[in-house]
Amino acid sequence: MVRHVEVVCTGNICRSPIGEVVLRAKLAHAGIDDVVVTSSGTSGWHIGDPMDYRAAAALARRGYDGSAHRAQEFRSSWFPERHLVLAMDSGHLSALLRRGGSDLAVPVELFDDSDVPDPYYGDDAGFDDVLDQIEKAADRWVDRLSG
Repeated sequence: MVRHVEVVCTGNICRSPIGEVVLRAKLAHAGIDDVVVTSSGTSGWHIGDPMDYRAAAALARRGYDGSAHRAQEFRSSWFPERHLVLAMDSGHLSALLRRGGSDLAVPVELFDDSDVPDPYYGDDAGFDDVLDQIEKAADRWVDRLSG
């Protein structure tokens, strides 16, 4: 059975696409081939856009390729098709839990133990810091998804 993990942030151009690319690469490196990773945003502001150029540059500096990414908005109708939904911060977590309603059967959790900060309004270094945090958290998800 193929499991589907969705990574969610606000606009799907910074944090969640970084999470998607990194988690997918780390799962592949670990030989875990039964997990599909996609990402989306809680808003539709950037639908169809590539990831933020600074996010793509941070990924490229570490050997990841985010060039294929196009932003999409998370749809509540996707919950039954997902096995795990990972929110980048507590605001996204709350929004997703509200959308899922009281009968939500899919686990919705934070990507990391603490909120992944939004680097959008900062400088390039903020994207590298977010990437550091996401890489560490992705290692823990690889461990959890390997079982």
